[in-house]
Amino acid sequence: MREFRVGRIVDAAVTVEVRTAEAISARASAGGSVRAESAYIGWMPTANPFRALVKHRNFRLFWFGQTLSLVGTWMQTMALGWLALQLSNSPFVVGLVASASSWPIVGFSLFTGVLVDRSDRLKLVQVGQILFLVQAVALWWISWSGAATVWWLVVLAFANGLINAVEIPARQSLMVELVGREDLRDAIALNSSGFNLARIVGPALGAAAIAQLGISWCFGLNALSYVAVLIALYMIRIPEWRPAAPVASPLAGAVEGVRYLRDTKPVAAMLKVVAVYSVLGVPYLTLMPVVARDRLHMGAGGYGLLLACVGVGGLGGALWLAAVGGNFERGRLWEHGTRAYALLLVLFGLVYTPAMAYPVLFVVGFAMIVSGALANSILQSIVPDDMRGRLMAAYSFVVVGLSQAVGSLIAGTIAERLGDQLAISGTAAIILAYCMWAFRKSPEMRTL
Repeated sequence: MREFRVGRIVDAAVTVEVRTAEAISARASAGGSVRAESAYIGWMPTANPFRALVKHRNFRLFWFGQTLSLVGTWMQTMALGWLALQLSNSPFVVGLVASASSWPIVGFSLFTGVLVDRSDRLKLVQVGQILFLVQAVALWWISWSGAATVWWLVVLAFANGLINAVEIPARQSLMVELVGREDLRDAIALNSSGFNLARIVGPALGAAAIAQLGISWCFGLNALSYVAVLIALYMIRIPEWRPAAPVASPLAGAVEGVRYLRDTKPVAAMLKVVAVYSVLGVPYLTLMPVVARDRLHMGAGGYGLLLACVGVGGLGGALWLAAVGGNFERGRLWEHGTRAYALLLVLFGLVYTPAMAYPVLFVVGFAMIVSGALANSILQSIVPDDMRGRLMAAYSFVVVGLSQAVGSLIAGTIAERLGDQLAISGTAAIILAYCMWAFRKSPEMRTL
């Protein structure tokens, strides 16, 4: 019975693709735009949200290894925020530690994008994961030995950011080599599902580890989790990378990338929207320890449960997008998802009890992943291959770098002086106002 059902799902996906191809052929015969329809084919519903995992061995290895490793990463993220709050009792310091990991991304992303475009991306990701393992071991050691201070946390978070400045654009750009352009949207959505599955499991395990073993073992278990992703990465087989002769210096390559992103109107407009909701919206996660302890009166276990609710919602959003997101125009869906995300954050800033917080965070996570995954996949689908590394570097500069370097400090400062409620709800209201203005000014974003 199970095999029959899986077969029906796959048959449905194939039927949709065949019918879509027939529609494109008919449109071409009638003199219509093949280019527009070809771009749209990747957005038709596939029925089976796990189709990319079944179809692509390399992506399957990557997804399982990375998801297991991300469980450890979320344990470390949870423990780092909680340890910073314990050491300082200051929302500002929590934001400072969170922002330190993004400073190198802000400083070096435009140049690391050139490196990614001119290097073996798989090798870069492999080396990055090894260095993450070393950083996690260092965090385990200082916390286990009792040597942890706020400044040690800042230094090691900064080291993490140095690695991320190269590893994130390399990993994002690698995706198209694992699945091809035709399955890129589904792969990015599934990658988000793994991220959010880890967000569910990681904080729960982290809370249990803190209660049973001590906070240091959140970092130790994260170090062990990198073994899984390294094994998977070394099992991936893709065509051997052959370096192309660089036609310009790294500085000229970075300038070329900036000019392309600035002068390509849809890309520039999208990145501005992404920047606003990343800087002002995503740092609510940075303030989660403060919300849990001071507003909702919860301990480490409750803090982990709040993060898990975001993860459950995000997992649902990612699987929904992979399964049926193609039923909608992707630009309009991105617009609605971004507005919904801002409205839901305003609501989250107003809740006072855990019973209210859990369902709100579920839908916040759903909207956040739908909006983020759509922005990522739309951008990757409209840029040429030789610009993808620089695009993903710019994307990580905005989503990770500015979000934490600027957004976390803004959120921490506002929460320190005026309370976490205004830090979350007030900034979310600005996101909503900006998105309404941006889509009126650049309506072409709705048709991407």
